[in-house]
Amino acid sequence: MTAIEIPPLNFAALLPLLIVIGTGLLVVILDLFIADKKSLGWLSLIGVILAAVAGNMQQGIAGFDPTFQNVAISDGYANFYNLIFLSTAALSILVAMGYLGRVGLHKGEYYALLLFATSGMMAMAMATDLMVVFIGLETMSIALYVMSALNRHSRPSGEAGMKYFLMGAFASAFLLYGVALTYGATGSTNFADIASVLSAGTPAPMAMLGLGLMLVGFAFKVAAVPFQWWTPDVYHGAPTAVTTFMSVGAKAAGFATLMRLLMVSFPASTADWQLAIAVLAVLTMTLGNVAALAQKDVKRMLAYSSIAHAGYLLVGVAAGTMEGVSSVLFYLLVYAFMNIGAFAVVGVLEKKDAVGTKLSEYAGLATRNPWLAAVMAVFLFSLTGFPPLAGFWGKFYLFRAAVNADLTWLAVVAVINSGIAAFYYLGVVVQMYMKPAEDGASKSSVQLATQIALAVAGIAVVLIGIIPAPVVEMVSKSLFG
Repeated sequence: MTAIEIPPLNFAALLPLLIVIGTGLLVVILDLFIADKKSLGWLSLIGVILAAVAGNMQQGIAGFDPTFQNVAISDGYANFYNLIFLSTAALSILVAMGYLGRVGLHKGEYYALLLFATSGMMAMAMATDLMVVFIGLETMSIALYVMSALNRHSRPSGEAGMKYFLMGAFASAFLLYGVALTYGATGSTNFADIASVLSAGTPAPMAMLGLGLMLVGFAFKVAAVPFQWWTPDVYHGAPTAVTTFMSVGAKAAGFATLMRLLMVSFPASTADWQLAIAVLAVLTMTLGNVAALAQKDVKRMLAYSSIAHAGYLLVGVAAGTMEGVSSVLFYLLVYAFMNIGAFAVVGVLEKKDAVGTKLSEYAGLATRNPWLAAVMAVFLFSLTGFPPLAGFWGKFYLFRAAVNADLTWLAVVAVINSGIAAFYYLGVVVQMYMKPAEDGASKSSVQLATQIALAVAGIAVVLIGIIPAPVVEMVSKSLFG
Protein backbone atom coordinates (compact mmCIF):
# COMPACT_ATOMS: atom_id res chain seq x y z
CA MET A 1 0.00 0.00 0.00
CA THR A 2 1.44 3.33 -1.11
CA ALA A 3 1.81 5.85 1.69
CA ILE A 4 0.16 9.22 1.28
CA GLU A 5 2.80 11.90 0.87
CA ILE A 6 2.11 15.10 2.76
CA PRO A 7 3.92 18.02 1.15
CA PRO A 8 5.96 20.27 3.43
CA LEU A 9 3.99 23.28 4.60
CA ASN A 10 5.91 26.52 5.07
CA PHE A 11 3.84 27.95 7.94
CA ALA A 12 6.66 30.37 8.72
CA ALA A 13 5.55 32.41 5.71
CA LEU A 14 2.14 32.83 7.35
CA LEU A 15 3.45 33.72 10.82
CA PRO A 16 1.96 37.26 11.06
CA LEU A 17 -1.39 35.95 9.84
CA LEU A 18 -1.31 33.04 12.29
CA ILE A 19 -0.52 35.38 15.19
CA VAL A 20 -3.59 37.50 14.40
CA ILE A 21 -5.84 34.44 14.08
CA GLY A 22 -4.44 32.94 17.30
CA THR A 23 -5.02 36.20 19.18
CA GLY A 24 -8.59 36.29 17.89
CA LEU A 25 -9.25 32.76 19.12
CA LEU A 26 -7.71 33.60 22.50
CA VAL A 27 -9.98 36.64 22.81
CA VAL A 28 -13.03 34.46 22.06
CA ILE A 29 -12.08 32.04 24.86
CA LEU A 30 -11.14 34.69 27.44
CA ASP A 31 -14.31 36.64 26.69
CA LEU A 32 -16.20 33.87 28.55
CA PHE A 33 -14.30 34.52 31.76
CA ILE A 34 -13.25 38.19 31.77
CA ALA A 35 -15.78 40.83 32.77
CA ASP A 36 -13.57 43.83 31.96
CA LYS A 37 -13.78 43.86 28.16
CA LYS A 38 -11.23 46.68 27.88
CA SER A 39 -8.52 44.20 28.89
CA LEU A 40 -9.44 42.17 25.80
CA GLY A 41 -8.79 45.29 23.78
CA TRP A 42 -5.28 45.59 25.20
CA LEU A 43 -4.69 41.89 24.52
CA SER A 44 -5.82 42.36 20.92
CA LEU A 45 -3.50 45.34 20.58
CA ILE A 46 -0.56 43.27 21.83
CA GLY A 47 -1.37 40.54 19.28
CA VAL A 48 -1.49 43.07 16.46
CA ILE A 49 1.85 44.57 17.48
CA LEU A 50 3.45 41.11 17.69
CA ALA A 51 2.18 40.30 14.20
CA ALA A 52 3.68 43.54 12.84
CA VAL A 53 7.03 42.80 14.52
CA ALA A 54 7.04 39.23 13.16
CA GLY A 55 6.34 40.45 9.63
CA ASN A 56 9.12 43.02 9.81
CA MET A 57 11.62 40.47 11.15
CA GLN A 58 10.77 38.02 8.38
CA GLN A 59 11.88 40.47 5.70
CA GLY A 60 15.32 40.77 7.30
CA ILE A 61 16.06 37.03 7.49
CA ALA A 62 18.58 35.88 4.85
CA GLY A 63 17.31 32.96 2.79
CA PHE A 64 13.75 33.29 4.11
CA ASP A 65 11.25 31.46 1.87
CA PRO A 66 8.17 33.69 1.61
CA THR A 67 5.97 31.29 -0.38
CA PHE A 68 3.26 29.01 0.95
CA GLN A 69 2.28 26.17 -1.39
CA ASN A 70 2.28 28.46 -4.43
CA VAL A 71 -1.03 29.99 -3.25
CA ALA A 72 0.24 32.74 -0.94
CA ILE A 73 3.40 34.77 -0.54
CA SER A 74 4.76 36.95 2.25
CA ASP A 75 6.73 39.29 -0.02
CA GLY A 76 7.45 43.00 0.44
CA TYR A 77 4.14 43.93 -1.18
CA ALA A 78 2.10 41.78 1.21
CA ASN A 79 4.20 42.93 4.16
CA PHE A 80 3.53 46.60 3.36
CA TYR A 81 -0.21 45.94 3.15
CA ASN A 82 0.00 44.02 6.41
CA LEU A 83 1.51 47.16 7.91
CA ILE A 84 -1.54 49.11 6.71
CA PHE A 85 -3.99 46.49 8.02
CA LEU A 86 -2.27 46.12 11.38
CA SER A 87 -1.93 49.89 11.83
CA THR A 88 -5.62 50.23 11.02
CA ALA A 89 -6.49 47.46 13.48
CA ALA A 90 -4.32 48.93 16.26
CA LEU A 91 -5.74 52.44 15.93
CA SER A 92 -9.29 51.08 15.64
CA ILE A 93 -8.83 49.04 18.83
CA LEU A 94 -7.71 52.16 20.69
CA VAL A 95 -10.66 54.14 19.33
CA ALA A 96 -13.06 51.33 20.28
CA MET A 97 -11.83 51.17 23.86
CA GLY A 98 -12.86 54.79 24.29
CA TYR A 99 -16.05 54.65 22.22
CA LEU A 100 -17.75 51.33 22.96
CA GLY A 101 -17.88 51.74 26.73
CA ARG A 102 -19.30 55.26 26.43
CA VAL A 103 -22.20 54.14 24.22
CA GLY A 104 -22.83 50.90 26.12
CA LEU A 105 -21.52 48.50 23.47
CA HIS A 106 -18.33 47.19 25.07
CA LYS A 107 -18.42 43.54 24.06
CA GLY A 108 -15.55 41.11 23.72
CA GLU A 109 -16.75 39.86 20.35
CA TYR A 110 -15.92 43.22 18.78
CA TYR A 111 -12.20 42.63 19.25
CA ALA A 112 -12.40 39.00 18.09
CA LEU A 113 -14.32 39.97 14.96
CA LEU A 114 -11.90 42.80 14.24
CA LEU A 115 -8.96 40.39 14.43
CA PHE A 116 -10.66 37.82 12.19
CA ALA A 117 -11.52 40.55 9.67
CA THR A 118 -7.88 41.68 9.76
CA SER A 119 -6.72 38.11 9.09
CA GLY A 120 -8.97 38.01 6.03
CA MET A 121 -7.46 41.25 4.76
CA MET A 122 -3.95 39.89 5.27
CA ALA A 123 -4.84 36.70 3.39
CA MET A 124 -6.09 38.77 0.45
CA ALA A 125 -2.84 40.75 0.28
CA MET A 126 -0.74 37.55 0.41
CA ALA A 127 -2.87 35.58 -2.05
CA THR A 128 -1.40 34.43 -5.36
CA ASP A 129 -4.37 32.20 -6.15
CA LEU A 130 -7.99 33.21 -6.69
CA MET A 131 -9.24 30.55 -4.27
CA VAL A 132 -7.23 32.11 -1.44
CA VAL A 133 -8.52 35.52 -2.48
CA PHE A 134 -12.08 34.29 -2.06
CA ILE A 135 -11.35 32.68 1.32
CA GLY A 136 -9.76 35.89 2.59
CA LEU A 137 -12.55 38.02 1.17
CA GLU A 138 -15.28 36.01 2.87
CA THR A 139 -13.39 35.84 6.17
CA MET A 140 -13.13 39.62 6.16
CA SER A 141 -16.67 40.23 4.92
CA ILE A 142 -18.54 37.93 7.30
CA ALA A 143 -16.80 39.52 10.29
CA LEU A 144 -17.63 43.02 9.00
CA TYR A 145 -21.30 42.09 8.42
CA VAL A 146 -21.63 41.12 12.08
CA MET A 147 -19.65 44.14 13.30
CA SER A 148 -21.92 46.52 11.36
CA ALA A 149 -24.92 45.16 13.26
CA LEU A 150 -23.11 45.12 16.62
CA ASN A 151 -25.64 47.47 18.22
CA ARG A 152 -28.62 45.11 18.42
CA HIS A 153 -30.77 47.79 20.03
CA SER A 154 -30.30 50.24 17.16
CA ARG A 155 -32.42 49.96 14.04
CA PRO A 156 -29.87 51.83 11.85
CA SER A 157 -27.14 49.42 12.97
CA GLY A 158 -29.26 46.36 12.20
CA GLU A 159 -30.20 47.86 8.85
CA ALA A 160 -26.53 48.56 8.11
CA GLY A 161 -25.58 44.95 8.81
CA MET A 162 -28.40 43.58 6.68
CA LYS A 163 -27.71 45.90 3.73
CA TYR A 164 -24.02 45.13 3.84
CA PHE A 165 -24.70 41.40 3.98
CA LEU A 166 -27.16 41.35 1.07
CA MET A 167 -25.07 43.58 -1.18
CA GLY A 168 -21.89 41.75 -0.18
CA ALA A 169 -23.36 38.37 -1.06
CA PHE A 170 -24.46 39.78 -4.42
CA ALA A 171 -20.94 41.08 -5.11
CA SER A 172 -19.34 37.79 -4.02
CA ALA A 173 -21.49 35.96 -6.57
CA PHE A 174 -20.11 38.17 -9.34
CA LEU A 175 -16.59 37.55 -8.12
CA LEU A 176 -17.10 33.78 -8.09
CA TYR A 177 -18.57 33.79 -11.60
CA GLY A 178 -15.54 35.77 -12.71
CA VAL A 179 -13.19 33.26 -11.10
CA ALA A 180 -15.05 30.39 -12.78
CA LEU A 181 -14.83 32.00 -16.23
CA THR A 182 -11.15 32.81 -15.76
CA TYR A 183 -10.47 29.21 -14.75
CA GLY A 184 -12.44 27.97 -17.75
CA ALA A 185 -10.39 30.15 -20.10
CA THR A 186 -6.94 29.47 -18.63
CA GLY A 187 -7.27 26.18 -16.74
CA SER A 188 -5.87 27.69 -13.55
CA THR A 189 -6.69 29.99 -10.65
CA ASN A 190 -3.03 30.78 -9.95
CA PHE A 191 -2.04 34.34 -10.83
CA ALA A 192 1.23 33.41 -12.54
CA ASP A 193 -0.31 30.51 -14.49
CA ILE A 194 -3.12 32.75 -15.74
CA ALA A 195 -0.50 35.23 -16.97
CA SER A 196 1.41 32.47 -18.75
CA VAL A 197 -1.65 31.37 -20.71
CA LEU A 198 -2.74 34.90 -21.61
CA SER A 199 0.77 36.03 -22.59
CA ALA A 200 0.91 33.27 -25.21
CA GLY A 201 -1.10 35.56 -27.47
CA THR A 202 -4.17 33.35 -27.78
CA PRO A 203 -7.37 35.48 -27.68
CA ALA A 204 -9.23 34.79 -24.46
CA PRO A 205 -12.50 36.74 -24.44
CA MET A 206 -13.82 34.46 -21.70
CA ALA A 207 -10.91 35.46 -19.45
CA MET A 208 -11.62 39.15 -20.05
CA LEU A 209 -15.28 38.58 -19.24
CA GLY A 210 -14.14 36.83 -16.07
CA LEU A 211 -11.95 39.83 -15.21
CA GLY A 212 -14.91 42.14 -15.77
CA LEU A 213 -17.06 40.17 -13.33
CA MET A 214 -14.26 40.09 -10.76
CA LEU A 215 -13.93 43.87 -11.11
CA VAL A 216 -17.58 44.14 -10.06
CA GLY A 217 -16.78 42.28 -6.84
CA PHE A 218 -13.72 44.38 -6.09
CA ALA A 219 -15.56 47.61 -6.99
CA PHE A 220 -18.10 46.77 -4.30
CA LYS A 221 -15.40 46.24 -1.67
CA VAL A 222 -13.61 49.51 -2.45
CA ALA A 223 -16.93 51.41 -2.77
CA ALA A 224 -16.50 52.39 -6.43
CA VAL A 225 -19.37 53.71 -8.57
CA PRO A 226 -21.86 52.26 -9.43
CA PHE A 227 -21.46 49.73 -6.61
CA GLN A 228 -21.18 52.29 -3.80
CA TRP A 229 -24.84 52.67 -2.77
CA TRP A 230 -24.40 50.63 0.39
CA THR A 231 -21.59 52.82 1.71
CA PRO A 232 -23.39 55.90 3.16
CA ASP A 233 -26.09 53.87 4.92
CA VAL A 234 -23.69 51.25 6.30
CA TYR A 235 -21.04 53.74 7.42
CA HIS A 236 -23.66 55.96 9.04
CA GLY A 237 -25.71 53.18 10.66
CA ALA A 238 -22.84 51.06 11.99
CA PRO A 239 -21.24 52.01 15.32
CA THR A 240 -18.55 54.62 14.63
CA ALA A 241 -15.81 52.35 16.00
CA VAL A 242 -16.76 49.81 13.33
CA THR A 243 -16.95 52.45 10.59
CA THR A 244 -13.48 53.67 11.58
CA PHE A 245 -12.04 50.21 10.93
CA MET A 246 -13.97 49.15 7.83
CA SER A 247 -13.61 52.48 6.00
CA VAL A 248 -9.88 51.81 5.61
CA GLY A 249 -9.36 48.06 6.02
CA ALA A 250 -11.89 46.76 3.50
CA LYS A 251 -10.85 49.34 0.93
CA ALA A 252 -7.14 48.55 1.30
CA ALA A 253 -7.79 44.79 1.04
CA GLY A 254 -9.73 45.26 -2.19
CA PHE A 255 -6.95 47.32 -3.77
CA ALA A 256 -4.27 44.89 -2.56
CA THR A 257 -5.80 42.00 -4.50
CA LEU A 258 -6.98 44.06 -7.46
CA MET A 259 -3.54 45.48 -8.22
CA ARG A 260 -1.71 42.17 -7.85
CA LEU A 261 -4.27 40.47 -10.08
CA LEU A 262 -4.12 43.13 -12.80
CA MET A 263 -0.35 43.56 -12.79
CA VAL A 264 0.57 39.87 -12.46
CA SER A 265 -2.20 38.01 -14.32
CA PHE A 266 -3.39 40.57 -16.88
CA PRO A 267 -0.39 42.78 -17.81
CA ALA A 268 -0.74 41.73 -21.45
CA SER A 269 -4.31 43.06 -21.45
CA THR A 270 -3.59 46.48 -19.93
CA ALA A 271 -5.07 48.26 -22.94
CA ASP A 272 -8.32 46.34 -22.40
CA TRP A 273 -8.86 47.28 -18.73
CA GLN A 274 -7.04 50.62 -18.40
CA LEU A 275 -9.80 52.78 -19.90
CA ALA A 276 -12.49 50.96 -17.91
CA ILE A 277 -10.61 51.64 -14.65
CA ALA A 278 -10.05 55.27 -15.64
CA VAL A 279 -13.75 55.84 -16.34
CA LEU A 280 -14.58 54.12 -13.06
CA ALA A 281 -12.18 56.49 -11.29
CA VAL A 282 -13.81 59.58 -12.80
CA LEU A 283 -17.34 58.46 -11.91
CA THR A 284 -16.34 57.42 -8.40
CA MET A 285 -14.48 60.55 -7.35
CA THR A 286 -17.01 62.88 -8.96
CA LEU A 287 -20.13 61.29 -7.51
CA GLY A 288 -18.51 60.92 -4.09
CA ASN A 289 -17.47 64.57 -3.91
CA VAL A 290 -20.68 66.03 -5.33
CA ALA A 291 -22.84 63.94 -2.97
CA ALA A 292 -20.64 64.90 0.01
CA LEU A 293 -21.30 68.60 -0.72
CA ALA A 294 -24.98 68.17 0.10
CA GLN A 295 -24.49 66.38 3.44
CA LYS A 296 -25.36 68.03 6.76
CA ASP A 297 -24.11 65.08 8.81
CA VAL A 298 -20.34 64.80 9.24
CA LYS A 299 -20.33 61.01 9.54
CA ARG A 300 -22.34 60.66 6.34
CA MET A 301 -20.17 63.27 4.65
CA LEU A 302 -17.06 61.23 5.48
CA ALA A 303 -18.80 58.18 4.02
CA TYR A 304 -19.21 59.93 0.67
CA SER A 305 -15.67 61.25 1.04
CA SER A 306 -14.53 57.63 1.33
CA ILE A 307 -16.13 56.93 -2.04
CA ALA A 308 -14.27 59.88 -3.56
CA HIS A 309 -10.95 58.63 -2.19
CA ALA A 310 -11.60 55.25 -3.80
CA GLY A 311 -11.77 57.22 -7.04
CA TYR A 312 -8.39 58.85 -6.39
CA LEU A 313 -6.86 55.43 -5.68
CA LEU A 314 -8.31 54.08 -8.93
CA VAL A 315 -6.32 56.80 -10.73
CA GLY A 316 -3.14 55.01 -9.60
CA VAL A 317 -4.55 51.63 -10.64
CA ALA A 318 -5.52 53.00 -14.07
CA ALA A 319 -1.91 54.05 -14.68
CA GLY A 320 -1.11 50.35 -15.06
CA THR A 321 2.54 50.87 -14.08
CA MET A 322 4.72 50.10 -11.09
CA GLU A 323 4.74 53.84 -10.38
CA GLY A 324 0.96 53.64 -10.14
CA VAL A 325 1.21 50.68 -7.76
CA SER A 326 3.68 52.50 -5.51
CA SER A 327 1.50 55.62 -5.45
CA VAL A 328 -1.50 53.56 -4.31
CA LEU A 329 0.59 51.93 -1.57
CA PHE A 330 1.76 55.32 -0.31
CA TYR A 331 -1.72 56.84 -0.43
CA LEU A 332 -3.38 53.95 1.38
CA LEU A 333 -0.93 54.20 4.30
CA VAL A 334 -1.53 57.94 4.54
CA TYR A 335 -5.28 57.49 4.11
CA ALA A 336 -5.34 55.03 7.01
CA PHE A 337 -4.02 57.64 9.45
CA MET A 338 -6.05 60.65 8.29
CA ASN A 339 -9.36 58.83 7.79
CA ILE A 340 -9.19 56.86 11.05
CA GLY A 341 -8.32 60.10 12.82
CA ALA A 342 -11.32 61.93 11.36
CA PHE A 343 -13.76 59.14 12.24
CA ALA A 344 -12.22 58.91 15.73
CA VAL A 345 -13.11 62.56 16.35
CA VAL A 346 -16.64 61.87 15.11
CA GLY A 347 -16.82 59.00 17.59
CA VAL A 348 -15.74 61.26 20.47
CA LEU A 349 -18.47 63.81 19.72
CA GLU A 350 -21.15 61.22 18.96
CA LYS A 351 -23.72 60.36 21.60
CA LYS A 352 -26.11 57.41 21.52
CA ASP A 353 -28.31 57.00 18.43
CA ALA A 354 -25.98 59.11 16.25
CA VAL A 355 -26.71 62.33 18.16
CA GLY A 356 -23.70 64.61 17.84
CA THR A 357 -22.79 63.90 14.22
CA LYS A 358 -24.65 66.82 12.65
CA LEU A 359 -22.49 69.52 11.08
CA SER A 360 -24.17 72.19 13.19
CA GLU A 361 -23.12 70.33 16.35
CA TYR A 362 -19.46 71.00 15.51
CA ALA A 363 -20.01 74.74 15.94
CA GLY A 364 -17.63 76.26 18.47
CA LEU A 365 -15.65 73.06 19.02
CA ALA A 366 -12.44 75.09 19.08
CA THR A 367 -13.63 76.85 22.24
CA ARG A 368 -15.08 73.74 23.87
CA ASN A 369 -12.12 71.46 23.12
CA PRO A 370 -9.24 73.21 21.31
CA TRP A 371 -7.09 70.06 21.06
CA LEU A 372 -9.87 68.00 19.47
CA ALA A 373 -10.66 70.76 16.99
CA ALA A 374 -6.97 71.09 16.09
CA VAL A 375 -6.44 67.42 15.30
CA MET A 376 -9.70 67.29 13.33
CA ALA A 377 -8.53 70.28 11.30
CA VAL A 378 -5.23 68.51 10.57
CA PHE A 379 -7.03 65.41 9.31
CA LEU A 380 -9.46 67.42 7.17
CA PHE A 381 -6.71 69.57 5.65
CA SER A 382 -4.76 66.39 4.85
CA LEU A 383 -7.80 64.72 3.28
CA THR A 384 -8.19 67.85 1.14
CA GLY A 385 -4.57 67.66 0.03
CA PHE A 386 -3.08 70.78 1.59
CA PRO A 387 0.73 70.88 1.89
CA PRO A 388 2.80 70.12 3.86
CA LEU A 389 0.53 67.39 5.23
CA ALA A 390 0.75 63.74 4.10
CA GLY A 391 -2.44 63.88 2.02
CA PHE A 392 -0.77 66.35 -0.35
CA TRP A 393 2.05 63.96 -1.19
CA GLY A 394 -0.37 61.08 -1.53
CA LYS A 395 -2.37 62.88 -4.19
CA PHE A 396 0.76 64.25 -5.85
CA TYR A 397 2.18 60.75 -6.38
CA LEU A 398 -1.16 59.41 -7.66
CA PHE A 399 -1.66 62.23 -10.14
CA ARG A 400 1.99 62.11 -11.30
CA ALA A 401 1.64 58.39 -12.02
CA ALA A 402 -1.38 59.13 -14.21
CA VAL A 403 0.47 61.87 -16.12
CA ASN A 404 3.48 59.62 -16.71
CA ALA A 405 1.13 56.93 -18.04
CA ASP A 406 -0.27 59.38 -20.64
CA LEU A 407 -3.48 59.84 -18.67
CA THR A 408 -3.09 63.59 -18.15
CA TRP A 409 -6.83 64.12 -18.66
CA LEU A 410 -7.53 61.81 -15.73
CA ALA A 411 -5.09 63.71 -13.50
CA VAL A 412 -6.81 66.98 -14.43
CA VAL A 413 -10.20 65.57 -13.47
CA ALA A 414 -8.74 64.37 -10.18
CA VAL A 415 -7.30 67.82 -9.41
CA ILE A 416 -10.68 69.43 -10.10
CA ASN A 417 -12.32 66.93 -7.77
CA SER A 418 -9.82 67.76 -5.05
CA GLY A 419 -10.91 71.39 -5.37
CA ILE A 420 -14.55 70.36 -4.98
CA ALA A 421 -13.69 68.35 -1.88
CA ALA A 422 -12.16 71.41 -0.24
CA PHE A 423 -15.62 72.98 0.07
CA TYR A 424 -17.09 70.35 2.36
CA TYR A 425 -13.91 69.61 4.31
CA LEU A 426 -13.31 73.28 5.04
CA GLY A 427 -16.99 73.66 5.91
CA VAL A 428 -16.36 71.57 9.01
CA VAL A 429 -13.32 73.71 9.91
CA VAL A 430 -15.45 76.85 9.55
CA GLN A 431 -18.03 75.39 11.93
CA MET A 432 -15.37 74.51 14.51
CA TYR A 433 -13.49 77.81 14.45
CA MET A 434 -15.82 80.52 13.14
CA LYS A 435 -19.27 79.60 14.45
CA PRO A 436 -20.43 80.08 18.05
CA ALA A 437 -21.23 77.00 20.08
CA GLU A 438 -24.87 76.02 20.44
CA ASP A 439 -26.57 76.77 23.74
CA GLY A 440 -26.05 73.94 26.19
CA ALA A 441 -23.22 72.36 24.16
CA SER A 442 -20.95 70.47 26.54
CA LYS A 443 -17.20 70.01 26.48
CA SER A 444 -16.37 66.58 25.05
CA SER A 445 -14.01 64.45 27.11
CA VAL A 446 -11.52 62.20 25.33
CA GLN A 447 -10.50 58.95 26.96
CA LEU A 448 -6.82 58.03 27.16
CA ALA A 449 -6.95 55.23 24.55
CA THR A 450 -8.61 57.54 22.03
CA GLN A 451 -6.12 60.30 22.85
CA ILE A 452 -3.29 57.89 22.01
CA ALA A 453 -4.95 56.95 18.70
CA LEU A 454 -5.52 60.59 17.74
CA ALA A 455 -1.98 61.58 18.73
CA VAL A 456 -0.40 58.73 16.73
CA ALA A 457 -2.56 59.43 13.66
CA GLY A 458 -1.98 63.19 13.84
CA ILE A 459 1.79 62.88 14.28
CA ALA A 460 1.97 60.39 11.38
CA VAL A 461 0.03 62.73 9.06
CA VAL A 462 2.32 65.66 9.90
CA LEU A 463 5.62 63.75 9.88
CA ILE A 464 4.96 61.90 6.62
CA GLY A 465 3.98 65.24 5.10
CA ILE A 466 7.17 66.97 6.21
CA ILE A 467 9.50 64.00 5.60
CA PRO A 468 7.89 61.66 3.01
CA ALA A 469 11.20 60.16 1.83
CA PRO A 470 11.40 57.25 4.33
CA VAL A 471 7.91 56.06 3.42
CA VAL A 472 8.64 56.48 -0.29
CA GLU A 473 11.78 54.38 0.11
CA MET A 474 9.85 51.73 2.03
CA VAL A 475 7.23 51.64 -0.73
CA SER A 476 9.91 51.25 -3.41
CA LYS A 477 11.08 48.06 -1.66
CA SER A 478 7.54 46.68 -1.51
CA LEU A 479 6.79 46.18 -5.20
CA PHE A 480 6.25 42.70 -6.59
CA GLY A 481 7.77 41.16 -9.67
